[in-house]
Amino acid sequence: MSTVTHTSGRARPTPPPPAGTTPGPVAESAANGIGARIFNGFSHLFLAVWAIMVVYPLVWVVMSALKTDSEVIRKPLSLFPESLQWDNFARAWTAGIDSFFINTLLVLVGSVFLTMLLGSMAAYVLARYEFPGNRLIYWMFLSGLTLPIYLAAVPLFKGVYNTGVVLPLLGPNKHVMLILVYVAWSLSFTVFFMHSFFRTLPNAIAEAGMVDGASHSRLFFSVMLPMAKPGLISIGIFNVLGQWNQWYLPTLLMQSVAGEPKNQVIAQGLIELSVNQGYKSDWSGLFAGVTMAMLPVLIVYIVFQRQVQSGLTAGVSK
Repeated sequence: MSTVTHTSGRARPTPPPPAGTTPGPVAESAANGIGARIFNGFSHLFLAVWAIMVVYPLVWVVMSALKTDSEVIRKPLSLFPESLQWDNFARAWTAGIDSFFINTLLVLVGSVFLTMLLGSMAAYVLARYEFPGNRLIYWMFLSGLTLPIYLAAVPLFKGVYNTGVVLPLLGPNKHVMLILVYVAWSLSFTVFFMHSFFRTLPNAIAEAGMVDGASHSRLFFSVMLPMAKPGLISIGIFNVLGQWNQWYLPTLLMQSVAGEPKNQVIAQGLIELSVNQGYKSDWSGLFAGVTMAMLPVLIVYIVFQRQVQSGLTAGVSK
């Protein structure tokens, strides 16, 4: 159908577009649709390749833990074992993984709990209350993110040693001291993350709680902290992963001493297991130890992955 254009008071018909042609906006929309499909195809291909690169080594380690030593050597790249060797896990457990596993759990429970408690309290005060020096304290916490732990190795070890002379419970090779060091190491990122999360919480609920007579501590523990549950779960998972895989700090502060019980954690235990099992050529037992060290954090992340995603996106959505 032709359109009519008014020019100088007279109506003049406008010729229709040629047959077989598409109007401009429709053509542009079709081109955008083709480009979007191509981009989605490449993105899905990249994600599939990335997933294979991440998942295959994990599956390979678990499957190697179920092989015999001869299979590990003769067929290192084969995925499936000829028969499942479950006794590899028992052999790795009795080789020392049991004590390292228990030590890691003791340290992890104490350090993650204190990190979450102190970090949330500090972040809440810095995010919700204005007072002189607020920003200075906040930037001091953030400055901890810029300091590599290797630069503090010598003064940290010296301080721990001197503290142990006065207070033996807080000296080297003690779980309590490692817990406190983990808390100090993780506090900067915890405050940074939770500070941003607390700022997104609505002020109306906090004001209503204060009107009802709630104290500042009651308001924090009963109202604001439950509202920050997604953020707490997210940063808690990060702390669990970071502290479970920490190797440098335990190696610096939890050294093996003759005549004393071994207080090393799982990362140190894997190094010791690799040395011992290497001398015995017990490669299947070594893979079993690596699998036992890897599976707990993998299960924790899989169970709480939705909470982690909601916690990371909560600040954006609000």
